[in-house]
Amino acid sequence: MDKNIQTPIVGATVILVGSTPLKGTITDSEGGFQLTQVPIGRQTVKITYMGYKEMTMSNVVVNAGKELVLNVGLEEDITQLSEITIKPTVEKDKPLNDMATVSTRTFSVEETQRYAAAINDPARMATAYAGVIAADDGGNNIVIRGNSPNGLLWRMEGVDIPNPNHFSSLGAAGGGVSILSAQVLTNSDFMTGAFPAEYGNALSGVFDLKLRKGNNQKREYTVQAGLLGLDVAAERPFSKNYKGSYLINYRYSTLELLTKLGLPLGDFAQRFQDLSYNISLPTNKWGKFTLFGFGGLSSSVGEAQADSTLWKTNGDKRYDENFKSNTGAWGATHAVNLNKKAFLKTVVLYSVYQNGFHQQQYSNAYVFEPRYNEDYSLRKLTVSSTLNYKFNARLAACGSHLEPTILRFFPRIME
Repeated sequence: MDKNIQTPIVGATVILVGSTPLKGTITDSEGGFQLTQVPIGRQTVKITYMGYKEMTMSNVVVNAGKELVLNVGLEEDITQLSEITIKPTVEKDKPLNDMATVSTRTFSVEETQRYAAAINDPARMATAYAGVIAADDGGNNIVIRGNSPNGLLWRMEGVDIPNPNHFSSLGAAGGGVSILSAQVLTNSDFMTGAFPAEYGNALSGVFDLKLRKGNNQKREYTVQAGLLGLDVAAERPFSKNYKGSYLINYRYSTLELLTKLGLPLGDFAQRFQDLSYNISLPTNKWGKFTLFGFGGLSSSVGEAQADSTLWKTNGDKRYDENFKSNTGAWGATHAVNLNKKAFLKTVVLYSVYQNGFHQQQYSNAYVFEPRYNEDYSLRKLTVSSTLNYKFNARLAACGSHLEPTILRFFPRIME
């Protein structure tokens, strides 16, 4: 696709670098292409088209039994050179957002799986970058260039989203475990400074997340078991003659599964589950529609013991505690080409964040007495429209309008 106005590029050349014999193809009338019989492992794909900058995608991971869907945006070139040399080692230095010129890096899902201790979590993976360190060992809060971890902004599909992490505290930008599975993410931007104007609420850094589309040619299912949880993903086209598709991923906590099997880890039961989805609904005349969202439920529960002898050695056994942190966001997008030079995208997002802590204790008569009760809730509706207009190969303009509506429910506290 053309990177600025999202129109298909017909006749672009796609080559699998290093293949013998050389594998390649040409994009069709919708910008689509397909390479078959590709060896498993990390591959490099090069895409060229007259009048556009050459694109090299390195470290593209091809797995057995699963098709890989790539979304490629080419940028129009101003000058024609007799020879261009592309080095894949510097490919990651160019962000997806054209307005971000410095302090921005594109990260791939493959990196969240490969970096040490990243465990498929973008925030943990970012600690490998210069100027970024972990705030603590227990969560994925990060400190960017000495700024507060709470100054991090999360965005998805062009709009702000609530903190997408399990076990997050009130007002925090991180937590214990990411809600978003690597199964639903595609290449995204991570920014550490010099933010473009559209990121007006960012103070320390920005994670601008992108969701990948499901396979629109064949049905695929993925089951993945790991330290974080058990992932189950499904993706498929709606029909053979329609380019629409859906991608759904559900994950359940590994720690909770071990607890149910009689292998509790620690005094508190750590429970979480999450659901993410991205549904693509293209049309011939009215543009492209998508439905996307995520939701996560997490809690940490400690049960009291009605035995006063245990209270002397472990005071926590007297208290019955329940911490909860629930987050969800559900949205829809509409993208349409108004003409050959103008592209309009509109996003509507509704999000909910809930946080609470409840504690009660046994009296000397072994009767529960309420001690602490706290609940917070934040609901937000956001509508955003962005217009991209390309005057020529040298000049493109972007204008946006954002209208948030916030309903706040204040805390109820009892001691």
